[in-house]
Amino acid sequence: MYSKKLIFWASCLGMLLFGIVLITLGSITPDLKIKLDLSEIESGTLFSIMPVGILLGSLFFGPLVDNYGYRILLVTSCFLMFAGFEGVAYLQSKELLKVCIFFIGLGGGAVNGATNALVSDISSNRDKGANLSLLGVFFGIGALGMPLVLGLLKTSLPFEPIIAAVGILSFFTAIIYLTIKFPPPKQTQGFPLAQGLTLIKDRLLLLIAFFLFFQSSLEGITNNWTTSYLIDHLSVPQSNALFGLSLLVAGMVIMRLLLASIFRSFSTVKIMVTSFILILLSLLLIKTAISFYIVLAGLLLLGGGLAAGFPIMLGIVGSRFSNLSGTAFSFVLVIGLLGNTLVNYGMGIIAQNFGVKYLPSVASGEMALMVIIFYLIMRQINKSSKQSVN
Repeated sequence: MYSKKLIFWASCLGMLLFGIVLITLGSITPDLKIKLDLSEIESGTLFSIMPVGILLGSLFFGPLVDNYGYRILLVTSCFLMFAGFEGVAYLQSKELLKVCIFFIGLGGGAVNGATNALVSDISSNRDKGANLSLLGVFFGIGALGMPLVLGLLKTSLPFEPIIAAVGILSFFTAIIYLTIKFPPPKQTQGFPLAQGLTLIKDRLLLLIAFFLFFQSSLEGITNNWTTSYLIDHLSVPQSNALFGLSLLVAGMVIMRLLLASIFRSFSTVKIMVTSFILILLSLLLIKTAISFYIVLAGLLLLGGGLAAGFPIMLGIVGSRFSNLSGTAFSFVLVIGLLGNTLVNYGMGIIAQNFGVKYLPSVASGEMALMVIIFYLIMRQINKSSKQSVN
């Protein structure tokens, strides 16, 4: 009794907001430092609050949507982001700014997880990966679009009205979620604790979680350290380095569009093998580059190679654990976020003590582990299929 098309496009709007959430703080930090006279330590604190909110939102959304459905969580999360963006735009208190940033992260993390789980729930097993890839395109649009808008309007408009406008978009997204019908809750008799504990002990789910641990951290270190690598190691001007980072995101968006269209019928193995080849080739180009244009080609390929990991793995989770998909998504997304945090911290230690030149080597090591885990995932899937046939 609900419209799958309407739910899908409403989910895409939520994912667009999440893309904006992830990129906004870094884009406006220089302006916030001037406006509120923030020290470097205070600025660093702001960066640490956002991931905590995203992690908590990712942790709690699953059991909530499995028990109470999607509407309450999505509406509440969008209102939290609305309050957070408006507060960042207009409040003058440093302490309240921290609360607002936490609200943005909490709502964004919940919306990210819930929209992925929702699109998985309304898609057939054959279309889950492709539909999740198309959903991911809107994340890329949000991540690319926000810095572009801020840059284009910087000389004519202060950042506050732009951030407030994002808050208004969050508010209207909440209204849309209030007015449409969603799939019913999966567990109407309360959360079955024993079933949930059994779920997170499942071998296949654990393998996917640790694949996403390295997938998320690989995305994280390339997003966070590429500009430093280009500037410090290759002596690329900052403006060109930022363009290279945009090209990385563009490569991911382009590949996800292809995954949702031309490559929709390709098998999981073909898509992931192609992705690994693209990542390997891109890292070789970046590491051995003799010109900036070769580095740009490498970054475009790297974005393309990274595009399939989350949609494919979340598609498998949605197919295999459909009775508690929200809880299963929460588990694997939280492990992925922990990987992003821990490996980024480790990369910081490596960069400080040995230099950022080792970024391609760390990325190559992560890719090797992803290949091994993917082999184990496919072996586990094949084993489970044989057991079900017998």
